Amino acid sequence: MTEQQPPQQQQPPGETPPMRPQPRDTMADYVGRDLLAGRVALITGGDSGIGRAVAIAFAKEGADVALAYLEEHEDAEETANHVRGQGRRCLLLPGDMGDAQHCRKLVEETVGQLGGLNILVNNVATQIPVDEPDEITEEQWLHTFDVNIHSFFRVTSAALAHLGEGDVIVNCGSVNGLRGNKSLIDYSATKGAVHSWTYAMAQALADRGIRVNCVAPGPVWTPLIPATFGPEKVSEFGGNVPLGRPAHPDEIAPSFVFLAANQLSSYYTGEVIAALGGETHPG
Repeated sequence: MTEQQPPQQQQPPGETPPMRPQPRDTMADYVGRDLLAGRVALITGGDSGIGRAVAIAFAKEGADVALAYLEEHEDAEETANHVRGQGRRCLLLPGDMGDAQHCRKLVEETVGQLGGLNILVNNVATQIPVDEPDEITEEQWLHTFDVNIHSFFRVTSAALAHLGEGDVIVNCGSVNGLRGNKSLIDYSATKGAVHSWTYAMAQALADRGIRVNCVAPGPVWTPLIPATFGPEKVSEFGGNVPLGRPAHPDEIAPSFVFLAANQLSSYYTGEVIAALGGETHPG
């Protein structure tokens, strides 16, 4: 086992500054090639973790970025500073992704203020671990679905009026949607839904020239982890994969760039790319 993180815990939804070690999420060593020059991207859950790394990578590739997030303003401002440091525009859109009206408003604000929309990254997620399945309340179940899959549907439905030939949707799935997780039952169910929805939407939008793909990571060191697991589980997080550690966000973000860039992935649609640290892909 390598790079184990010490025991730690935060209150949900979690923030980056208290994390030890700090996640690598600023794409410091990433060199862009203008693969997304002139494009506009909307990223949900874009303030920290994978969303932050994707936003900065997109900016380095020439895209302007809108970030939707749950009012973790310090993290969001830090991400925006990195995006703007690349000479790109960054629009901050705080609010509850479990709210249907807010999901639809995000798209209109992005188009209105950034002049269009070419890339939609559905990345937002919540999770609440349980020890036994009968601990899951109906309220928890519905909230997890509202954030993790209903928001994807709602934002995408609003975005379709603005997306056209050559535009892209990239969803964030999870290894837990591929093989399940007994402590994250509702989360696993939503991620399985994300994968199936990706397959179906890719088929449905092919004739419009809109590609739809998904990245399904294994364990990734983001604020969601210390905000939802106890200290002991945090210290063990990611240790069960062959690489012996969780990924850092900067190891996952290039997959989103690949899928967003038509120069690299024009024949890819309906794909779920699993970055699992050596774990055998289920199925």
